[in-house]
Amino acid sequence: MKISEQWLREWVSPALSTEELAHQITMAGLEVDGVEPVAAEFSGVVVAEIVSAEPHPDADKLRVCQVNTGAETVQIVCGAPNARAGLKAPLASVGAVLPGDFKIKRAKLRGVESQGMLCAEQELGLSEESAGLMELAADAPVGADLRAYLGLDDKVIDISITPNRADCLGVVGIAREVALLNSLEVSAPDCATVAASIEDTFAITVEAGDGCPRYVGRIIRGIDVSRPSPLWLQEKLRRCGIRSIDAVVDVTNYLLLEMGQPMHAFDLAKLQGGIIVRTAKDGESLELLDGQTIPVTPGTLLIADQSGPLALAGIMGGKQSAVSNATTDIFLESAFFAPERLAGKARSYGLHTESSHRFERGVDFQLQVAAMERATRLLLDIVGGEAGPVQEVVSQADLPPRPDVVLRAARIEKVLGFELAREDVERILCGLGLAVTPTDEGWTCAIPSWRFDIAIEVDLLEELARVYGYNRLPVKSIHADLQMQARPETDLSIRYLRRHLGARGYREAITYSFVDPGLQQLFDPNLTPVALKNPISAEMAVMRTSLLPGLVSAVLHNVNRQQSRVRLFETGLRFAPGSDGLKQIPTLAMVCAGERFAESWSTPAEAVDLFDLKGDLESLLALTRMPAGCAFEAAERPALHPGQAARITRKGQDVGFIGALHPTAGARLGLNTALYLCEIDLEVLLEGERPQFKELSKFPEVRRDLAIVVDKSVPASQLMDAVRGASGTYLTDLRLFDVYTGKGIDPKRKSLALGLTFRDHSRTLDEEVVNLAMGQVVDLLEKNYNAELRN
Repeated sequence: MKISEQWLREWVSPALSTEELAHQITMAGLEVDGVEPVAAEFSGVVVAEIVSAEPHPDADKLRVCQVNTGAETVQIVCGAPNARAGLKAPLASVGAVLPGDFKIKRAKLRGVESQGMLCAEQELGLSEESAGLMELAADAPVGADLRAYLGLDDKVIDISITPNRADCLGVVGIAREVALLNSLEVSAPDCATVAASIEDTFAITVEAGDGCPRYVGRIIRGIDVSRPSPLWLQEKLRRCGIRSIDAVVDVTNYLLLEMGQPMHAFDLAKLQGGIIVRTAKDGESLELLDGQTIPVTPGTLLIADQSGPLALAGIMGGKQSAVSNATTDIFLESAFFAPERLAGKARSYGLHTESSHRFERGVDFQLQVAAMERATRLLLDIVGGEAGPVQEVVSQADLPPRPDVVLRAARIEKVLGFELAREDVERILCGLGLAVTPTDEGWTCAIPSWRFDIAIEVDLLEELARVYGYNRLPVKSIHADLQMQARPETDLSIRYLRRHLGARGYREAITYSFVDPGLQQLFDPNLTPVALKNPISAEMAVMRTSLLPGLVSAVLHNVNRQQSRVRLFETGLRFAPGSDGLKQIPTLAMVCAGERFAESWSTPAEAVDLFDLKGDLESLLALTRMPAGCAFEAAERPALHPGQAARITRKGQDVGFIGALHPTAGARLGLNTALYLCEIDLEVLLEGERPQFKELSKFPEVRRDLAIVVDKSVPASQLMDAVRGASGTYLTDLRLFDVYTGKGIDPKRKSLALGLTFRDHSRTLDEEVVNLAMGQVVDLLEKNYNAELRN
């Protein structure tokens, strides 16, 4: 927010330089981004009056003006279209220096001598563009130095206001802070009641009291919009980055900047029946002040009349009811809109206005009547007219509650690390606008209506530290009894898993927890994700029920940028809704696409496949020292290829899945390469088995290979489980080392080659024992799986 230093000093003027003031504001938690002069450097420019303006004898677009400088009358040749007798404008006399070190000299224009230059705002560095001479007020003193007359030796302080400090989005809020920091009083402007001179009223109906707990309105008749805003008003707006439009709009903008209260004026002649504050209905639209017509979504808070919508409440007015040059009667509005009802609404329409910026963060809900009186007085003084009575509609039950907050004296020293005198505590709290009642243990504080960010005790502690000065807080060494926490050997750390995956060529990705609803639906169509009330964008509108939408988007981003080998993993929470509420499940997800190995002369160029990813996942499971605890079972899952997908189970419970992205899903995403992905509950990978020593056998092992032919529908894992159960206690290792289909094998069957290793810790196994075990295995496979030994 930009604020004029001179304007601020009208409210409170500490004995500080501009730099000291900016530093003090920053140290109080309101960061000053910059300090700039309100006007470029120039000298020798005075207020002058055009006495006469005659056409140039040799140029149609030039005029020869006689100009009174206060000390003499000089001749100036000017090309501005608004140069006319009686106009008061800035004059750069001979010898003056304009911005850019431009020096004014005597000159002849088409043979006519000119003794200076009448100036426009752009030539003085006061505006980026101008259509003619800068027109000064009729009562401007001729001969006065322009910088002194306009107060141009001023600075604009640009302050970055954090979202929690909406009370500082006005001069009054900054003034309160500066006054407290310097133990001064605030000189507030006069907001005395303006007595009604007419009895005219306009019906106000608030149907959405929860969205608009307070609505204040007033009729003002007989105004003259043609009267320009006074120069002081235009200058204050300009220095805060707002251009002057007309006196009525300028006054509402002035109140927004001064008191932080957005206001709006309607042309009374264009209103029908009365003001209605309600939510939008299906099929309604509104033409805004900026000229665009938008369809209004149901639920949006509107200001309407009997004919339809007039304005987006707290965001922007409508063009149909706007004040124009023909306006003589206005209905002035000052309201409080609930921040939660307006949060994100402006952004959903692609808008961001000064009003929405303030209402979304919270406007003082006791300010509306005072702002109305202040605006009324300014309007009557500038454009004239007669004011009706103030009309107010309030829903007390919907106004923000202001419960008292208790501050304990003992907590100050414990949290802030030093003891603060009671009188200093009370001075700071009272200076913040709190009503403070001392108690035996501390203080009970009534929170003012403009502070939405103070709700609990630590908020008050933060205020004490902020106002006392963070740079003044004592620095102490921390003394504490620290005890090392026991860490079971069965627990693995996430850092360990990350290092392991990094060693296998994976890169860690961090994606948003909120994703595109369409992408979420692709991977989990049977779950209804939690929708955000205030999404950043339509593409980030729901909480993820899987980590894969974000990772797949990351893969697509990399593939589109010519990355031929992509391996990513992510650890994070997924948010799964269920009958017992929302579950936040720590999860690991992995994706891989492209080439199996990085390009090298030593390895052939081969594409990655599902078993590469499965092997990487099994290497993680091996870290737990109980990899057999998880099983892979063929299954179907949305977005995955039905022939290349499996669920991961542990103790009969599903804990994850693995598979290949379905080509249809890949085409929908614009991914033209095969993608393999898996997701598993992180809990499975972090719980391991305690390592135990086992004595190595001194006796040799016996290896037997077995090739069998079975139906293609029989899972290899099922066969291996059966072999383990039938081979006896001497089996120490079982491996599947070959899978064959093709020539010599029934097309409906497949050949599996198993390697069985036997060993005993007390003796060398003889052929009889091994043959007995192998016979049991073969009998079981032939009986239960219709297996045949392959010759």
